[in-house]
Amino acid sequence: MPVRVGKTGLAWGRGLLGTNFLPGPIKVEGDEKAPAGAFRLSRVFGYARQAPPTRMPYLSLSQNVVAVDDPRSRYYNQLLDQTKISHPDWRSAEKMILADGRYKWGVLVDHNKPPKPGAGSSIFVHVWKNPETATTGCTALAEEKLVEIIRWLDPSEHPLLIQLPVAEYKKLQTQWNLPNLR
Repeated sequence: MPVRVGKTGLAWGRGLLGTNFLPGPIKVEGDEKAPAGAFRLSRVFGYARQAPPTRMPYLSLSQNVVAVDDPRSRYYNQLLDQTKISHPDWRSAEKMILADGRYKWGVLVDHNKPPKPGAGSSIFVHVWKNPETATTGCTALAEEKLVEIIRWLDPSEHPLLIQLPVAEYKKLQTQWNLPNLR
């Protein structure tokens, strides 16, 4: 499936497999890079009260749900209902209801867990604006393809996002036990 990633490409993220030893940029907050590596997919979210058929946990978004991107906040890199926080300590957070519909459907990518301040936050697989527009750090694709994925995901199978440049994929394929590329 065609996807769009960060405007400035990929950088090694904090995921399931160690990437500290690998050459290249490291993901940081605000770099407009999507994280490279292997990451759990933990939850589906969207604008609808109920998810499309899926076995994944689902979060129905509202005007109150935000993604905290302030590295100084104790809520950094969390998707939460701000009305349920008695003492918000963040200076910035991304609203999840957007006019362009990018978050109509999405999947939470467990990047930077547990959160390390400044290592990047609010990483999702979501609906793209269009096939030509890159993201500010997420992975985006056509709505119908994303809904296919949401229907297919099964938490009992421990779904992952493996996101790497092809050359790095080939180098790490044996070490990380990755399937052959088509």
